[in-house]
Order: sequence, then C-alpha cells, then structure tokens
Amino acid sequence: MVKHIVTFKLKGSSEERLALANKFKAALEALPEQIDVLQCIEVGINENPNESFDVVLTAVVATLDEVNIYAKHPAHVAAASIIGGHVDTRACVDYNI
Repeated sequence: MVKHIVTFKLKGSSEERLALANKFKAALEALPEQIDVLQCIEVGINENPNESFDVVLTAVVATLDEVNIYAKHPAHVAAASIIGGHVDTRACVDYNI
C-alpha cells in the first residue's frame, strides 16, 4: 500500500484561496467513485492562519505504479485543473504503508 500526500499553497487573496480550496476539495472527494485504483482520499483545508499551505490531500493506492494511474486519470486531471493556474507551491511524498 502506498500513501500519497500532497500539499498546496495557492495564489490569491485568502478569500480566493479558500473558494478554490473548497471547489478542489469537493472534486477530489468524488474521485474514489471514479478511479478504481484509488482506495481512499482525505482532503483538508488549512485552518491555521500561522501556516502558509492551503490544502492537503492524502490518498491510498496499492502500488507506486497506481499513483501514476491515479495522476493521469481524466477525473483527476479535471480536478487538478481547478487549481492549475493558482498553485504557488506544491510538495508531495509517496511512501509504503
């Protein structure tokens, strides 16, 4: 099993970032029903004003190869396009659990 964790720092005002984060969250949370390899996903929106990242997602798939299947799936690509031009910084860690 592989845990795929990604954090995003978005561009824009706090109101713009929050609106994008909520739209992105809803799209990501719909993915397990659309992507067979995606066992589960959890999406959080940062509530701590002392931190600079806006969104974190944690997804679980069986193998590292399935991370790539998930990433290239049209439903995931569509979800990612919500924040596409608004990402300031992205960080990702994939590890076996």
